Amino acid sequence: MSTGATTYWCEYAQLPEGTRPSVRITVGEIGVSLWPSYGAQRPQTHADLLEGRIGPRILSIESTPAEPGDVRLPGVTMPAFANTHSHAFHRALRGRTHDQDGTFWTWRDRMYHVATQLDPENYLALARATYAEMALAGITAVGEFHYVHHNPDGTPYDDPNEMGKALQQAARDAGIRLCLLDTCYLAGGLTADGHTELSPQQRRFGDKDVMAWADRVSRLETDHGRSTIATAMHSVRAVPFDQLSAAANVASHVCDGTWINTPLHIHLSEQPAENEAALAYYGRTPTQLLTDAQLLDRNLTAVHATHLTDTDIALLGRANAHASFCPTTERDLADGIGPAKALRDSGVQLTLGSDQHAVIDMFEEMRAVEMHDRLRTNERGHFSPNELLDFATGYASIGFGEIGSLAVGQHADFISVRLDSPRTAGSHPAQIAFSATAADVHAVVTSGEQIVSDGQHRLGDVGRLLTDAIAPFWEDA
Repeated sequence: MSTGATTYWCEYAQLPEGTRPSVRITVGEIGVSLWPSYGAQRPQTHADLLEGRIGPRILSIESTPAEPGDVRLPGVTMPAFANTHSHAFHRALRGRTHDQDGTFWTWRDRMYHVATQLDPENYLALARATYAEMALAGITAVGEFHYVHHNPDGTPYDDPNEMGKALQQAARDAGIRLCLLDTCYLAGGLTADGHTELSPQQRRFGDKDVMAWADRVSRLETDHGRSTIATAMHSVRAVPFDQLSAAANVASHVCDGTWINTPLHIHLSEQPAENEAALAYYGRTPTQLLTDAQLLDRNLTAVHATHLTDTDIALLGRANAHASFCPTTERDLADGIGPAKALRDSGVQLTLGSDQHAVIDMFEEMRAVEMHDRLRTNERGHFSPNELLDFATGYASIGFGEIGSLAVGQHADFISVRLDSPRTAGSHPAQIAFSATAADVHAVVTSGEQIVSDGQHRLGDVGRLLTDAIAPFWEDA
């Protein structure tokens, strides 16, 4: 029936039907013949098919006292988090952009300062440490919006995907899943007069055109269920409309010899200036441009989606698109508060990302969605704790559709959160989302493997890894 089963006993578990005490979760691999019994719809990798197994999956969930042999998980056990929008190299900016009044231009100059120094070796070290920090925060899958492709002068590396492969290796080392959102970035910006050329700092981001980008992406390989390849357009500012239209034909691309549909992500209406430029040059909002380019469907994730018209919201809702909100970044950059409730009510599936990693804390991202709407409306109670948890487990938008709940047949990705810390003591287990922080995550299991135990990552001192990876970028600053 199953092999190598492990049992986890949870003091409390957040199940689809509610928060329950004293729950045992059994995890193991499932024989191919038993897929339907466990809700598994298909093999996850070619290796699974050949070896006649699929897993590790959640085999059973039962209310029962602890028994000898159980791995005991005190506190509240819940589905692990999906970080649907990340720029790993931005982690080097934390605590470095707030002098000189902390303007947007301060931030942008420091971002380019880091971007121009990246190479495959230091990017691997920085991303590995950043992904390990994500794991400590309960994140087991990340959508990496990857656009640092080439040498600083724009010439390709000998292997044109060397930077992307460094990110894949970083995720493997940190033990988390990766959706590599290889990003098309062709223009330097958009004004009322049209698109501008790539600046010297942006040359390493750009491919010649959509077809050259797609050809490079097609050479990437997945990593047997732990990583996927998907696509992104940076924005309507960085990808002209004719290229957006061409992208509609290549958003599905050849991967491991199979033609597959993949998620497509794009920064959308992050700032009012983007809308103003699109209206001035194209006479359409960014969302309308995506609609006319035939890119707006259920595979699309609109990142930020902050400054939308009612028509934009309706278009995204009719398409059943996703939206990736990044509240801690949106407030750090003074970008604004997005229309979370209006999007959700229209049919958009909300997800969450930590974007520039000014904070890596999905509890903070969850709370901010509710708290920002409270500030905007002077009313409480826009989203329940369960709804916020749904936003934080948006695995489907980054290509991992069978993760995200504690249910039989799901992949075994879950975390445990302390109930006895100075932050959580006294909290009701069902309302832990409103009191916990990333520091309260003490155990993380991904694909049946425990990568965080007692608040420690398997790689060791993550603070030291981050310090060693980030310090070289600022030696001459």
